[in-house]
Amino acid sequence: MKAQFAALATAVSAICLVAASHLYAKTIHLSAALSGASEVPANTTSGTGSVAADFNTATNAFSYTAAYSGLTGPAVAAHFHGPAVAGANAPPIIMIKELASPIKGTTALSPNQAKDLLTGKWYFNVHTAAHPSGEVRGQLIASRPTNRVRRRIRR
Repeated sequence: MKAQFAALATAVSAICLVAASHLYAKTIHLSAALSGASEVPANTTSGTGSVAADFNTATNAFSYTAAYSGLTGPAVAAHFHGPAVAGANAPPIIMIKELASPIKGTTALSPNQAKDLLTGKWYFNVHTAAHPSGEVRGQLIASRPTNRVRRRIRR
């Protein structure tokens, strides 16, 4: 009887620990406005776009949607790059395979990738034949909670 109780108590404890770990999980929202002026070097394209992304701190899952329009021609490549601050270039981190707008995807990040993403050192850009180094680009920035959200968090 004692052995069964001990086994049951161990199982209940494990379930509680797993359930509690998700209480500390957080989804961080990020966004970027894509423009030719943000490219390095800048260009005068009339193309624009945006990226909306979420990063889950419990699973390290990075989910994104990128949309663009008005480019000089079809997209020939698109990537997330880093680590780099705005105005600097960096190698691609995530290669996009399906280039039609909107682009959607999810991938798991390493701890170092997550750190760079959350400190503003990632950017997204779309390349075209007319602009092989990138036609539109935007730095990913984490959204800040509004005052109303901050007050709720403090309570």
